[in-house]
Amino acid sequence: MPKIINYPKNSMIFVEGDKDDRIFILQSGYVILVSTDFETGKVINEKLAIGEFFGVKSSLARVPRQETATVMADSVVVQMTPAEFEKIFSPNQTVMLKMLRVFSRNLRDLHYRTELLLNNNDILVPSDKGMIQVAQAFLDEEIYNACEQVCEKVLARYPYDANKTQVTKIMDLAKREKGRKNASAGRGAREEEPFKHKKENALKQFDLPMFERFSKTYTDGDVIICEYEPGESFYLVQSGQVQLEKLISGSLKHIDIVSPGEFFGEMAILDDSPRSATCIAKGDVRCLEFNKENFRVLVTGNPQIAMILLKLFCKRIYDQKRRTKILVIKDIQARISDIFLMYDEMTPLSEADQDSSKRKFNLTVNDIAHWAGISLDDARDEMNKMSARGKVEIYEPQHQMLVKNINDMKRVVDTYYTIQNARREQGNF
Repeated sequence: MPKIINYPKNSMIFVEGDKDDRIFILQSGYVILVSTDFETGKVINEKLAIGEFFGVKSSLARVPRQETATVMADSVVVQMTPAEFEKIFSPNQTVMLKMLRVFSRNLRDLHYRTELLLNNNDILVPSDKGMIQVAQAFLDEEIYNACEQVCEKVLARYPYDANKTQVTKIMDLAKREKGRKNASAGRGAREEEPFKHKKENALKQFDLPMFERFSKTYTDGDVIICEYEPGESFYLVQSGQVQLEKLISGSLKHIDIVSPGEFFGEMAILDDSPRSATCIAKGDVRCLEFNKENFRVLVTGNPQIAMILLKLFCKRIYDQKRRTKILVIKDIQARISDIFLMYDEMTPLSEADQDSSKRKFNLTVNDIAHWAGISLDDARDEMNKMSARGKVEIYEPQHQMLVKNINDMKRVVDTYYTIQNARREQGNF
């Protein structure tokens, strides 16, 4: 049962870093959320409006608090557990849709900020030109089926004469190279294995006859969504996996893998913005596809969908903030050290490893380059230096890295922030 709590002036409801899953609504008074901008170091004060929820994102994502809730005048708040929040508000379509749209904008703003940090010049490209760039990137990387499919999407959406000339040229090259590649391999087109629907992987609430009309199947390498195209639908993976890739400075970068029970493509349907990533079937995939027209009806009739999406946004917002925090570190060694700390946060320790400072991660040098926003050559150079100093061991065939002492990585990052804070205080930053 939710509780009514009185907080006196100058008290704190929660503090940044707390592991606390309570959710609050400000009923009366004056409360601010205090946080620090991880790029500039400036303190941000956000005043809460009466009736506003707070503590939702960290609670539903099950991560430490990202800000401090400070009481500026005597205040009354409603306090509830995540289970109570879900029971009371998941059937409330108005509240759920409002939160989804707000969190969607939060996530897109973080993506935009990350792209600026990566010096990505593709963020303001028109949709048709951006899709053509994606097709060209697939051609350059010799992923010919995906290249053809993106070209077909461009021609279907933007059949302008200028586009036709450019896209047809790219598509013809892809077809010719694919044929040459197949011929040299001594076989024709790749034979796909029969699709196998693994029902045990799908969310139970969606494994009902009423959802069959939303079902879509894809084979390995199919482009389900192309970056830059308008967002008209979103998807729930029932079986298989979907690879998310983003065009950065003309090259495609792996950014995530979506597994059964997870959504993708939901951002565009909530804020009417172009797709922010290309989504490709990794093996055989079965999805449920929901469009804008049936989204509201779907949420109304199935409140659990809105709650699942809300939890997903909360987790993705935290993950994106964590990645952006890495990118603003100017010292490359400290940046790479923080990547190891991020993986340590994401990897549960076994009982046998609780007292050990050694950590083994499923990481490659390419992964380090991606997370650090640096070239593969620079990442390899930095990792070789760390290996020569005995900090890490790299097992390339196994795609693994062993960190000898995770506490050393933390010391490197803590020292970096200590120096940065001292410089800010002295006005030399």
